[in-house]
Amino acid sequence: MGKGLEHINGPEDLRKLAESDLVPLAEELRQFIIEAVAEKGGHLGASLGVVELTIALHRVFDTPHDRLVWDVGHQAYGHKILTGRRSAFGTNRQFNGLSGFPKRSESPYDAFGTGHSSTSISAVLGMALAGDLLKKSNRQHIAVIGDASLASGMAFEALNHLGSSQASVLVILNDNGMSIDPSVGALHELLQGRDQHLVNQWFTSLGLAYSGPVDGHDLFALITELKRQKTLKGPRLLHIKTVKGKGLPPAEVDQVTYHAPGKFEPRTGERKRTDEDRRTKFQDVFGETLVELGQQNPKIVGITPAMPTGSSLGPFMEAFPDRSWDVGIAEQHAVTLSAGLATEGLLPFCAIYSTFLQRAYDQVIHDVALQNLSVIFCLDRAGLVGQDGATHHGVFDLSYLNCIPHMSIGVPRSGKELRNLLYTSQLKERGPVALRYPRGYCPDLNWKGNFREIPWGKGECLRKGSEKAVVFLGPLGEQLSQWLEEHDVDNRIGLYDMRFLKPLDETLLQEVFDSYAEIWTLEDGTLIGGLGSTVAEKAQVSGYSGQLAQRGLQDTFIEHGSTDELNNQTGLSFSEIGKELLS
Repeated sequence: MGKGLEHINGPEDLRKLAESDLVPLAEELRQFIIEAVAEKGGHLGASLGVVELTIALHRVFDTPHDRLVWDVGHQAYGHKILTGRRSAFGTNRQFNGLSGFPKRSESPYDAFGTGHSSTSISAVLGMALAGDLLKKSNRQHIAVIGDASLASGMAFEALNHLGSSQASVLVILNDNGMSIDPSVGALHELLQGRDQHLVNQWFTSLGLAYSGPVDGHDLFALITELKRQKTLKGPRLLHIKTVKGKGLPPAEVDQVTYHAPGKFEPRTGERKRTDEDRRTKFQDVFGETLVELGQQNPKIVGITPAMPTGSSLGPFMEAFPDRSWDVGIAEQHAVTLSAGLATEGLLPFCAIYSTFLQRAYDQVIHDVALQNLSVIFCLDRAGLVGQDGATHHGVFDLSYLNCIPHMSIGVPRSGKELRNLLYTSQLKERGPVALRYPRGYCPDLNWKGNFREIPWGKGECLRKGSEKAVVFLGPLGEQLSQWLEEHDVDNRIGLYDMRFLKPLDETLLQEVFDSYAEIWTLEDGTLIGGLGSTVAEKAQVSGYSGQLAQRGLQDTFIEHGSTDELNNQTGLSFSEIGKELLS
């Protein structure tokens, strides 16, 4: 058979190669990843850092019979390419194409679906215990997890169980000192220290047989060590050292930017700038505004679980290093830490992606809302986030927060609205507040200016209509408003920005009930428990007898694609909605 990557259609082909062919294969695989991500975008640095490890794992272990789980999945591009998906890799993260993360329905080589961090050890331990119970203990069980993901509470819980079990599980610690931003915390400091005896002692104290560290870019050293590990039994941990972004100099130097750099020139790594890059994103409105508010209000503090760059809390952390904390991949801790800060009179702004707040739901209820503490949750990436897909869409937050007592939920339609809601939320203690905003760009260019206090729990009529009303939350309504203006629509359609799902402006809603025979609700979240169902309940109580139509997301998981493609697929295209309204 041929020696090049084009001849590798599965790990069985990889295992037939001579050892002398493996280093050239690694170089070719690394270049393939660089060129693919340069053209289409995606996660780059993490996959470049584990090219040698990926080849070694599939060379030594009998995948998919042996179970291999990649934590998070940012680093699994090489894995996908070597397991029969090379020819389809151009569709990675594209609509109807390959998922950007491991996905069980996509390939038998993807033993477990990942996308949120720190799940791999628990999953592999479950597989190993099931193997023992079902008399299938001839399988190997391997979890690959980064040093930042290992510091998450769930990973600690899994290590605690694994170390006390007799399960034959190999945990490979991919130690590159990075999450998306640099890793933080005591475990990071331990791993980066020079006392290897302490590292060994720490893992051994948990009941794990520790080996390493091994150079994660020395392919033959990895193969030798993995062959040895294959002969061992029981819980064990192999510590390898890698460089995130290995093989592309700019990615090695600027590891934060090149985690997911967008499109770039593959030879030089120079990023391609577009006109959209110069527009302001909602998270940047949040970041700049919070710095201004922090200068005015010394009680404001900032917390984020490992996302200072992604959430744009970074500027606040630079301006106020003593009033801000990156707690690592620890969403539960971030929420309860915020609660503790609030008990002492500080005003925590907890910046967290909508999809990641799901991981701390009990803490939101038990530690914040039950005690009615003033914590402001700034939920970035709300709604459909695009090519990261089902694991990252922030489509459940309206519903899962709506049922919590004491919780206020504000949904700005524009950058200026977000700015003023941030300002208003810190003027007095209000109990728990969630402000949710999308990943995309602000529809308004001139979002800066003097702060304006927004009446809490009050919506706004943007335009009155004679036939139908649209009651909405968030930027979709702003886009619909612009569409109606651009198409010179007459006054048949009324637009009402509720602005708050909770407390709901029932006075404004009653005005809508009294004025229109047909009402539409519009939201970028699941219809179950969100604005649509809330308005339907109020309509029933008020005795509304007109037609009520709901536009939102159905009871299903939404796959990946551009936001426009997903809006078209789910019926949330504002042009489609506009045409339906006028029919």
